[in-house]
Amino acid sequence: MKVLVMYADEFSYQPAEKNLEEAEERTDGAFYSDSIIAFIQVEESDEQYDVKSREKKLVNHLKWSARKNGCKNIVLHSFAHLSNSKASAGFTHEVLNEAQKRLQNGGYKAAQTPFGYFLDLNIKAPGHSLARIWAEL
Repeated sequence: MKVLVMYADEFSYQPAEKNLEEAEERTDGAFYSDSIIAFIQVEESDEQYDVKSREKKLVNHLKWSARKNGCKNIVLHSFAHLSNSKASAGFTHEVLNEAQKRLQNGGYKAAQTPFGYFLDLNIKAPGHSLARIWAEL
């Protein structure tokens, strides 16, 4: 799994184009402030593990990133552009859904961007050392 985390003063999206046929229809956008935005690529090799172990590793990294940036808001975004290897859409979506639940149970405000869509994004991110963190989990 590869993850690019950005701390954002402001982040918003609007669905632009559906790219996964089975994705539910979405036209609503959203706006977040003072948030960690996690661009997540679940890879094919992640499927050799169970969902629980993958989401736990992801959540631990996101909580660490949120603590370092002093925020409690985390947005999960499936971003299949960090590697040539891709897990199945079903496995990826399950990892993100379980990660969101674990974060919420841990006192974080967690959300996801629409799964299966290309999005128009607006990001206002400060330029300090821990505002952008890349990891291979």
